[in-house]
Amino acid sequence: MTQMEDARKGNITPEMEEVARKENIDIQILIKSIADGRAVIPSNVNRSSSPCGIGDGLSTKINANIGSSSKMEDVDLEVEKAMAAVEYGADAIMDLSTGPMLREVRRTVLESIDVPVGTVPIYEAGVGAFTSSGSVVDMDEDDMFRAIENQARDGVDFMTVHSGITLETVERVQRSDRIMGIVSRGGAFLAAWIIHNQEENPLYSNYDYLLELAYEYDVTLSLGDGLRPGCLADASDIPQIQELLTLADLVARARDADVQCMVEGPGHMPLDQIAANMKIQKSVCDGAPFYVLGPIVTDMAPGYDHISAAIGGAVAAMNGADFLCYVTPAEHLAIPGVEDVIEGVVASRIAAQAADAAIKLPGAWKSELEMANARKSFDWSKQFEMAFDSRKPAEYRMQCPIDDSEMCTMCGEYCALRILRDD
Repeated sequence: MTQMEDARKGNITPEMEEVARKENIDIQILIKSIADGRAVIPSNVNRSSSPCGIGDGLSTKINANIGSSSKMEDVDLEVEKAMAAVEYGADAIMDLSTGPMLREVRRTVLESIDVPVGTVPIYEAGVGAFTSSGSVVDMDEDDMFRAIENQARDGVDFMTVHSGITLETVERVQRSDRIMGIVSRGGAFLAAWIIHNQEENPLYSNYDYLLELAYEYDVTLSLGDGLRPGCLADASDIPQIQELLTLADLVARARDADVQCMVEGPGHMPLDQIAANMKIQKSVCDGAPFYVLGPIVTDMAPGYDHISAAIGGAVAAMNGADFLCYVTPAEHLAIPGVEDVIEGVVASRIAAQAADAAIKLPGAWKSELEMANARKSFDWSKQFEMAFDSRKPAEYRMQCPIDDSEMCTMCGEYCALRILRDD
């Protein structure tokens, strides 16, 4: 039985109890949100992890991507990155490995961390086909579903599946004036397969079978945005919106099957379009949790895309996004290292906190007040303890040591707080 089915029957699972406690939310409100499909708790029946609620009325959550490639593969490094991401506050990890040891990376990560873990199974199917025959388009339907079932059996809690890529949408992209075309790797795998075979996407045509597998393992489906914009100029175009409408239908079918699901969103997008995109998704997908990459609000900042994404993420979360996929400084350039992962997580946590505080979520506002009081009283240890990155502010403080604990070297004896307090 899935979390959704339990909720619809009025059953309170240990996962629901833990999420309600963490979020300080009435459990009956949480149960209704899960039953209605407006919140999810990714939790594979074959794995025990710290429950994480994503969706309506809950704090904005952060996902951190890790994963090897054919050009750089180190299982220990990927585990180190996953553990660092969790240490700095990531609520979930996605393993996007495409290297030869992708199964080992996935299984080791699953064993090493205590948060929900997601994957993109089409990568495994495509890599297998490329390895055996030299092209991802040589994978067949059995390869795709075998990868999904194998990963579900391993304990993967949520999976990105690009079921909204169809013959019709691929043809529309080919006719469009998009600059970047398809930038989703999983979306590109399936689009190439569709073009090569001139057949419908099996993850769409056999979606009912996908739902059966997801139900069996209580895997939360993350309905991938294979046609997300890859640059600002492509944002909010017809292919993106057409895929979203397809995903809305797939959301309804997942709910009918008692399968938890989320919807993924853009991508690269001008700042002024983000709020409208969030509201459109929430409307057409009937409140399904929305999982966004960024959005990245300018294409002019390679090396600083974590900042661009944090700006977009704050606006997105303030307007309805529930789950932010971090972006690191290495985005579009290289596989991120441990420090890149940490910077990406912290940037996304800033975005999530800014949004949650803006909508006056009680837990977020309580933290803001606690930090304000710590600053007012010059309680440096409390400030460092509460900071998303405790290390960096402590290092800055120690760069210029000063005997008086009630000042820093920025203002010294002319500190505004001290002047007014001591007057």
